Amino acid sequence: MTHEVHPLSPDDKAAIFEVINAAAEKYRGVIPPESDTDPYMPMAELTEEMADMHFFGAGTEELVGVIGVQEVDDVTLIRHLYVRPEVQRRGIGSTLLEEAIDRAESPIVLVGTWKAATWAIDFYENHGFDNLGSDIDLLERYWEVPEHQMEASVVLRSEPAD
Repeated sequence: MTHEVHPLSPDDKAAIFEVINAAAEKYRGVIPPESDTDPYMPMAELTEEMADMHFFGAGTEELVGVIGVQEVDDVTLIRHLYVRPEVQRRGIGSTLLEEAIDRAESPIVLVGTWKAATWAIDFYENHGFDNLGSDIDLLERYWEVPEHQMEASVVLRSEPAD
């Protein structure tokens, strides 16, 4: 099954909000309580995120998956990758990730995710990412997240083979 990926704009903010928060329900009771907010990503936070990165989406009639990509110094960060629960495991996340890697300005792509989100870690490892564990130096250098989130996160890295 192929999925067309297209750039998203501020006009898509409500749809992005819906996809992220529907998919993030999987984190309930899994991530640290101080990060387990309702909604997972408030609209004000999404607005800030959209100013700092590019979002791409999948879905022709309805947005079913989103990915946020941010260029920071010498790396490309995958900041968000969410697919609506009812259409997961159909290749949408893989398509979004592959498109983001193809569009990356840097050959090094990093993603941070929750240590407890083993399904997300497995997804990235299955796509060739190396799990660097809780690399606080990388988290401090490339992300602006609270210390409690750094302690509960892992970094995964993908780069072309030599």
